[in-house]
Amino acid sequence: MVKSVYIHIPFCKKICSYCDFCKVFYNKEWVNKYLKALKKEIKDNYKGETISNIYIGGGTPSSLDINELNILFDIIKLLNINEKYEFTIECNIEDITEDKLILFKNNNVNRISIGIESFNNKYLKFLNRNYKEDIIYPKIELVKKFFKNISIDLIYALPNQTLFEVKEDIDKALKLDVNHISCYSLIIENNTRLKIDNVKQIDDDLDYKMYLLINDILKEKYNRYEISNYSKKGFESKSNLTYWNNEEYYGFGLSASGYINNIRYTNTKNLSKYLNNIYDKEEEILNIDDKIKYEIILGLRKKEGINKETFYNKYNINLLDVKNIKELIDKNYLCDNKKNIYINEKYTYVINDILINFI
Repeated sequence: MVKSVYIHIPFCKKICSYCDFCKVFYNKEWVNKYLKALKKEIKDNYKGETISNIYIGGGTPSSLDINELNILFDIIKLLNINEKYEFTIECNIEDITEDKLILFKNNNVNRISIGIESFNNKYLKFLNRNYKEDIIYPKIELVKKFFKNISIDLIYALPNQTLFEVKEDIDKALKLDVNHISCYSLIIENNTRLKIDNVKQIDDDLDYKMYLLINDILKEKYNRYEISNYSKKGFESKSNLTYWNNEEYYGFGLSASGYINNIRYTNTKNLSKYLNNIYDKEEEILNIDDKIKYEIILGLRKKEGINKETFYNKYNINLLDVKNIKELIDKNYLCDNKKNIYINEKYTYVINDILINFI
């Protein structure tokens, strides 16, 4: 049963130097056409299921003005929403206003995800963010007047960044006292300004030291429930857990990905096609082996790993009988506490290498 929906809003007022997500510069005419196309896609494809989790990402959803956001929320009313729902919208810190927060609140949003990335003005400039540190604190206090469930994103492993500077960022994040923090190591992706400018990744050893430092600081107040995500008890992202638990979900909008009826799909990244209701979906039809592969490579991202009973109920196969699992346990990469199989914490940093070995 599908319980989650992801909606992509591709518009941005400014393009960050590191971002490889599907995005275009904000254009009012395009926004209006886009929202019409989005409404049609949802009406044509949504089957009326009761939805527990909605996530509006981008791009920059908060770049839309009040009228455009009202249209977006009217479209979302097409969905049947469970009483115990989580409804997240991504915001840029500079877009946050009291009017928008009231609008979010009045339209059932109950979780705000804010891309802060860094508190250091030098690195904010490098990332092409459109603000400085001093606006972060009053904006977060404003959000707290309306929302309890607040998440922030941080990026580390920036060129020339020191361990001391990473510690400064994490210490300042702690002082915000939000309920969820995501920390991502910078990856120089293709089709980004950083790649064009030939910026290089930092040394792997230093990256690893930064990762350990972040874990050591955050674990005092937060639980690392997934490789890059930390939350206070009860504030884990339900939408993200949908993906890591390999559950089905709708993806609506330009470049949005979804997983429905054993098919993983991604919509076109061509805005002109999308505005003309041409989705050109890339589709992967999954057999049982594919589904098990996804179950494992996604589930092992979680700190608690994969529940053996749940896995058996889904696939009628003992998780220990899946190829390579016993071998990875014997090598101490994976742990088995009789209930769950999960990544040995000391190997979390190299999980991608472990999963490649599994595949």
